[in-house]
Amino acid sequence: MTTVAELLKLKDKHHGEVHTVSPEQMVIEAIKLMADKNIGAVPVVIDGKVVGIVSERDYARKMELAGRASVGTPISDIMTHDVKTVDSHHTVDQCMNIMTDRRLRHLPVVDNGQLIGLLSIGDLVKAAIAEQTKLIKSLEGYIRGEN
Repeated sequence: MTTVAELLKLKDKHHGEVHTVSPEQMVIEAIKLMADKNIGAVPVVIDGKVVGIVSERDYARKMELAGRASVGTPISDIMTHDVKTVDSHHTVDQCMNIMTDRRLRHLPVVDNGQLIGLLSIGDLVKAAIAEQTKLIKSLEGYIRGEN
């Protein structure tokens, strides 16, 4: 079973970099960052500790639909405060279950209280497919008597 630590090692440098914002930054800064980096969410951190997460979904629901201005609104006003995190020892299956149960698309990875990565649902689906492909090949080899 693939662990989060193994999955983070497999992410290339571009996709492995975690972009963050602070609660006092303005929403417009988070939206620009997400657009520039082509990402759907950013963890909100203070001294490396996750205190929230802000996503495109938060922006759409709490800003656009509410008619608020992103220039004068701090991220702390729209971020999700109750952030579910995992550590590097969690498995891909555990993470997928958490994301499915909580209807999440992004999952911060925290070790020793510090943010070390961010997983998207796409990262987990890709890893699960790779794991299943490996299992299928192994079973096919067993059926053919190669193992």
